[in-house]
Amino acid sequence: MREFDVVVVGAGVAGEVAAGRLGQNGLSVAIVEDRLVGGECSFYACMPSKALLRPVELVREVRRVPGLEIGPIDVAAVLARRDDVISHLDDAGQVPWLEEHGVTLFRGRGRLDGERRVVVEREELVARRAVIVATGSSALIPAIEGLREARPWTNIEGTTATAVPPRLAILGGGVVGVELAQAWSAFGSQVTLVHRGERLIEREEPFAGAQVLEALREGGVDVRLQRQVVRVSRPGPVVIELDDGATLEADEVLAAFGRRAGTAGIGLETIGIEPDGPLAVADDLRVPGHPWLYAVGDVNGRVLLTHMGKYQGRLAADSILGRKVQLRSDGACSPRVIFTDPQVGAVGLTLGAAQEAGLRVRHVDVETSGNAGGSFVGRGAAGTSRIVVDEERRVIVGATITGAEVAEALHAATIAVVAEISLDDLWHAVPSFPTRSELWLKLLEAYGL
Repeated sequence: MREFDVVVVGAGVAGEVAAGRLGQNGLSVAIVEDRLVGGECSFYACMPSKALLRPVELVREVRRVPGLEIGPIDVAAVLARRDDVISHLDDAGQVPWLEEHGVTLFRGRGRLDGERRVVVEREELVARRAVIVATGSSALIPAIEGLREARPWTNIEGTTATAVPPRLAILGGGVVGVELAQAWSAFGSQVTLVHRGERLIEREEPFAGAQVLEALREGGVDVRLQRQVVRVSRPGPVVIELDDGATLEADEVLAAFGRRAGTAGIGLETIGIEPDGPLAVADDLRVPGHPWLYAVGDVNGRVLLTHMGKYQGRLAADSILGRKVQLRSDGACSPRVIFTDPQVGAVGLTLGAAQEAGLRVRHVDVETSGNAGGSFVGRGAAGTSRIVVDEERRVIVGATITGAEVAEALHAATIAVVAEISLDDLWHAVPSFPTRSELWLKLLEAYGL
């Protein structure tokens, strides 16, 4: 039995950040991980997917600039660079950071064994102050007949495959589905995307889904909306039967139906919690009824985004350190980016969500590249910028920006939404010329300032 001030179960980015912050403030910290330190984001999600999409983005941008030529994508080189980005699935480079912050790493499956106790392999760890659960999430495989038996790809295989499948079927039109559809299609795969909804990326503004749909189809992706998968089989190729009677054949099928919180098998029943979905937390990241227990990242189900897991990890650590904390950037206030081309960056409420919330709002739209900066980046590319304004408070409650390479523009919108900066003050935040930041000037002018 070994004692620490805090034991963190799960060394993905949320757990790492919490552990490091506690360690650098003088607490003794243990962190438990049975797979790779750095978690799915570092090895099977954010990092490899962006490594796959960056060449696609550059090719599309070069084609918009007269006088430049670009040859076909060297897929082998792209996959080799992707492997470098994810350190060839080796977490040795992640471990020194923990050591530098005074965090002790335990390799193995960690599970709770009563209050403030965590068992990992044959060792028992006792936490004097707190336990942080940061066990993340895994891909959801729904109960579609034959799907599990067909050995579907999830984000893991979809981001780390070493060869291009001649035919790839993607089931689901959310972030994972659209990003990997664009990447593998650009690499030569014949991609079919099946989505049961009326539009892609349904949680975002309708124009965002429409622009991504147009780009996918332009790139050769066969997108089928409002279609349900009835049955999947794998007699050789994967055979997918749809509810309209159509049958698809593919060499691989990617399940992109969402995520499931990692609460199963971590011993929650030993403290009186039956694992059934995400581990609910209060605004200080504590589990109600268990003041010593925190949950950060995907496992609490609040916002399944890496940067928000890191944010929660910092706040949980501060709470344990005795500082007063409260989640402010949470839920709809979380910034989110889809790295297709066009990119989709959004923060706060969509227009529809704001109206459903009963706010008296007004929105304005401008063309993202409809300014001088658009002569140099994203010229002629599809893109729309929208702000949703609470008319009573005269603050922006939501913003969506689509277009070429717009992800970096989102932070200004995040500051405006989270800090509730008045439109009158934003009017005096003058954007530089000639940059695409002038889209903010165009939006405020369109609003009437």
